[in-house]
Amino acid sequence: MPSPTTVLTSYPLQLDLPAGSLSLSLPPETVQNIKTALAQITEALKVVAQQTSTTERGSRPRPQRPIEYQHTGQVFLEIFCNPNIWPTPFAAKILLSVRDDRLRISSEIELVRLNECIDRYFEQVPD
Repeated sequence: MPSPTTVLTSYPLQLDLPAGSLSLSLPPETVQNIKTALAQITEALKVVAQQTSTTERGSRPRPQRPIEYQHTGQVFLEIFCNPNIWPTPFAAKILLSVRDDRLRISSEIELVRLNECIDRYFEQVPD
């Protein structure tokens, strides 16, 4: 049993998908981990874009590893991105999967839109 000073608080993270939305209650620490993974994806995308613009014609840029993040709690949440297939962070899409024992949802979401959803989440979380 958690002590009275240990409070596990979750807030709704609303994900605006291309054809609807999905809301998940997640603790701030989990959403911060997602934000960190998205920053890694953005950096990998920037590396690919930079290599592409400076690589000599006919040669290929060095491939970046795909990046994925997984959270296991009341639901399993996974984000995945292969930075080698997107020309810029603004064009990139993330494969998002959410599942539990009765439900599975998979969808693509733009990296920019997912970052906006994360920022909106932290606006509701008290300091």
